[in-house]
Amino acid sequence: MVVRMILGVLITLVVLAVAARRAKFLFDLIKAGQPVDRFDHLGSRLWAQVREVFGQRKLLKWSIPGVAHLFTFWGFVILASVYLEAYGALFDYDFHIPIIGRWAVLGFAQDFIGVMVLLSLAAFAIIRLRQAPERRQRASRFYGSHTGGAWLILFMIFNVVWTMFLFRGASAAVGNFPYESGAWVSLGVGELLEPFGHTANEWIESIGLLAHIGVMLSFLIIVLYSKHLHIFVAPINVSTKRLPDGLGPLLPMESRGEPVDFEDPGDDDVFGRGKIEDFTWKGMLDFTTCTECGRCQSQCPAWNTGKPLSPKLVIMNLRDHLFAKAPYIIGGQTVPDHSDIDVLELAGKNGHHVPESGYERVPGTGPEQAVRPLVGSAEVGGVIDPDVLWSCTTCGACVEQCPVDIEHVDHIVDMRRYQVMIESEFPSELGTLFRNLENKGNPWGQNNSERMDWAKGLDFEVPVFDGELAEDVEYLYWIGCAGSFDDNAKKTVRATAELLHIAGVKYVVLGNEESCTGDPARRAGNEFLFQMMAQQTAEMLNSVFEGREPVRRKIITTCPHCMNTLGREYPQLEGMIPSFGGTHGHYEVLHHTQVLNRLVREGKLTPVKPADGGAPVTYHDPCYLGRHNKVYEPPRELVGAAGATLTEMPRHADRSLCCGAGGARMWMEEHIGKRINLERVDEALDTNAKEVVTGCPFCRVMITDGLVQRQSEDRGTDVQVRDVSQMLLESVKRGQA
Repeated sequence: MVVRMILGVLITLVVLAVAARRAKFLFDLIKAGQPVDRFDHLGSRLWAQVREVFGQRKLLKWSIPGVAHLFTFWGFVILASVYLEAYGALFDYDFHIPIIGRWAVLGFAQDFIGVMVLLSLAAFAIIRLRQAPERRQRASRFYGSHTGGAWLILFMIFNVVWTMFLFRGASAAVGNFPYESGAWVSLGVGELLEPFGHTANEWIESIGLLAHIGVMLSFLIIVLYSKHLHIFVAPINVSTKRLPDGLGPLLPMESRGEPVDFEDPGDDDVFGRGKIEDFTWKGMLDFTTCTECGRCQSQCPAWNTGKPLSPKLVIMNLRDHLFAKAPYIIGGQTVPDHSDIDVLELAGKNGHHVPESGYERVPGTGPEQAVRPLVGSAEVGGVIDPDVLWSCTTCGACVEQCPVDIEHVDHIVDMRRYQVMIESEFPSELGTLFRNLENKGNPWGQNNSERMDWAKGLDFEVPVFDGELAEDVEYLYWIGCAGSFDDNAKKTVRATAELLHIAGVKYVVLGNEESCTGDPARRAGNEFLFQMMAQQTAEMLNSVFEGREPVRRKIITTCPHCMNTLGREYPQLEGMIPSFGGTHGHYEVLHHTQVLNRLVREGKLTPVKPADGGAPVTYHDPCYLGRHNKVYEPPRELVGAAGATLTEMPRHADRSLCCGAGGARMWMEEHIGKRINLERVDEALDTNAKEVVTGCPFCRVMITDGLVQRQSEDRGTDVQVRDVSQMLLESVKRGQA
């Protein structure tokens, strides 16, 4: 008893000292990040902890690996009681937890979860073997991850479980086990050990006890120095995630915790993220939380079409760079002069493989890593390659799937902001986009006098705002730049206007007074241009809604990007622009599919199904309508109401594949890998649907272009692309006829 007590206490104290030192290092490093407030809405944050940590909500979307992780997580929770019993046994052979320590239900729960953890480890092993990067290369979600460390952790968890059953079984054999029933596995092991005799089992109990404690302490150290650090920091990251749920708005550009005032910026204000120290403490917490599970990578449209962007590798590279720079951030050391160090040469001398493209991890853990520029090509040793940075469509699939709520899109856009506004380094096509927005007020560079051309030929008059909003007008119909200047998008706004007219909805349009919301500028990193355009548009909208309370400032739009920007980003203007205040920038913005669906439900629109039952169609979820704003059902219900047979693509709803137009990529060419819109069109054609319907003008352009290319290859020649509103209008007119 004395020997095992001394050994147990001694190794525990040593390990706790090492763990405390590591924990302090991590705390100091994360605390060194820029300030950001993530402690509001405590009730919502507590509920996020319940759902996502204890309920494993996101992980359970992945069926078998999700269930396996659920049992493993609860294994850690429930087996904490076993470790309490183990430490008690160091001092008292007959120790049991007060009150509940002899309860058969607790003994059963401990044994049951131990067995389920073993089964989960088997599932994890099979998944890792089937998904091995050596076999599947880029198709594996573990490509680029530390697979050796993962196998070590699985082995350590296995050791935790078998030493637990050995210790408990020997304890039962010598008569020290607190449970007379319930713990059927441990009691069964005890029966197997009984023939060895009392003395032998006392030795087995002591060895098993010390091994169980030793394995746990070893596991603790491995976790603190590996990617499995997420076991401790993931609950914190989940609790400090962005609220509300859904990607929605980008965060305002902040410096030292305060929004940057472009009207009067401070001399030391930082625009975006130009070096690792510029990230907030939440960003640094994100980097240390990454589990390297690859769920983000497996869902990324850029990665799936052969481009260098992997959200996982972005976070891992930033983490490596952060840790390499830690001695200079919190250790008081002076950062070496970049000009004195040949980054790639030093990396090579230290035995690190130098990557030839953005596909690979950046090498180095010492000064050669610390002095790297945050963004730069492989030739100059940058941490993030420009091709990686500009491949992002901001679709949000990575954030949606991340089980620990890492905010990949925010970090990518923040780095874009620095490149655009400080370095003036961005794809050449964006220069044209920025000039069109500045000079013409729209990305297409068209004259504003053409904004009402879409209404020509309609057999009713479209009401245009004349300076005063009538009391009976319910909605402002925001046409948007695409609806005004893109031929296919014009068909969408015409169909929606006609449906509103049929339903007797009172609305007005702004006509030539409309201007771009600034969405493409913001996604491209030009926050200054966004704020300039947003302020002008918001001031115009405020004058339109003057005298109306916010709940009656209703806007309909056919563009999810306009919906997201007007409804969820304009309210930020109060904090970003000092001269902006009150209820300015606050509107209730609805997508046209939401409004049309309500009109159908209320009986103001009566669709009639075709006599032949309707051709099969497939619906493409726009990222900014679905993942960003959680609108999934209204468009599908309209498809059903119109009488069509809906055939879903394999990737749909929250796992929908992006069309490739988001993140300002609508105005950039794809030079690497397969075009994303072709990947999506191929999925649509595989459903054998005769029509692809969507609810976004950008998606319609990209899918139409992809379909035209496939039709030139004699595939899908009888497939067409339409907006949901056009399908509904056809159905309603069928009823009128």
